Amino acid sequence: MPKAQETVLEIDLKALKHNFEYLKSKLQNGTKFLAVVKAFGYGSDSCEIANYLQELGADYFAVAYTNEGVALRKAGITKPILVLHPQAVNFKTLITYALEPSLYNTKVLKEFIEIALAEKQSDYPIHIKINTGLNRLGFCKNDIDHAVTEIRNTTAVKITSIFSHLAASEDLNEKAFSLNQIESFNTISKKIIEKLTYQPMLHMCNTSGILNYPEAHFNMVRAGIGLYGFGNSHEENKNLIPIATLKTIISQIHHIEKDASVGYNRAFKANSTLKTATLPIGHADGIGRQYGNGKGFVTIKGQQAPILGNVCMDMIMVNITDIDCKEGDEVIVFGQNNTAEQLAETTNTISYEIITSVSQRVKRIFIK
Repeated sequence: MPKAQETVLEIDLKALKHNFEYLKSKLQNGTKFLAVVKAFGYGSDSCEIANYLQELGADYFAVAYTNEGVALRKAGITKPILVLHPQAVNFKTLITYALEPSLYNTKVLKEFIEIALAEKQSDYPIHIKINTGLNRLGFCKNDIDHAVTEIRNTTAVKITSIFSHLAASEDLNEKAFSLNQIESFNTISKKIIEKLTYQPMLHMCNTSGILNYPEAHFNMVRAGIGLYGFGNSHEENKNLIPIATLKTIISQIHHIEKDASVGYNRAFKANSTLKTATLPIGHADGIGRQYGNGKGFVTIKGQQAPILGNVCMDMIMVNITDIDCKEGDEVIVFGQNNTAEQLAETTNTISYEIITSVSQRVKRIFIK
């Protein structure tokens, strides 16, 4: 890959293909593959990622909000797009762009049916979200009969899928809980299907569900973080390749005397002479202030350089006392070797937060 000359996020599409094919290899023939590209493609670029995955054969896409789905349609995505958390104010736009809503309670179901009728829709595809224990979104089992009655009493909508979401699929200590969710989903979905004259798809598994609960693959799975190179366990991380590498350069090197301070609020004070590098990346680019004061690090010439003092909006300073480097040299914030997950562990967070925080002002470069 080319050396960075500024702050860039490099996206390795070969790695994306590897991850897609690895996850797909876990499925039975006929099980559909839904690629989750919400949050700007987990910080990468949803349109570029989705177009490449469409070429590779992804069957479905999912986004969180309607405007994300509109962007995909405008970028040429023709496969079905599930909107996981649509708001009623956007239902008309959702229909205009042939997006498919997740409907998760009586209120949004009624509101969508009203809009679909007003827009003269027939059998418009909807997805019914069931709450089996995550307690975030979804119909509870006591609401199911009423919901199905509403749907059967109109020709405006038709259930394309029934789905739920595993709360702790990556944590095998919670296996009993996950199995209980799967059993609950089976019971509720069968109750719904008994009242229909057609067979909707069923889906429940996220990345960790794909890997840990093959019995719950049903008709389709939803892969998010795994596509971007993280398997939620050290073992599965070995089978996946992080697709994003955040790079920057050394703008300036300073020689700091003992007792001198570095950065805002004099948060770092040198207890001996040392050498620092200033980098053109800061909290406006996704490097949160929690990574300052020695918690976070970057990699220069294969060596870790801790962040000194407070993270600035557009810059960080790092300790390069023992690193042989010069101004203009490349710096890796995270990538395939020193990963976003390793950086996340320094402040007890997760890789998801790191990769989705990369600001859109950072140039994306796609390596094909």
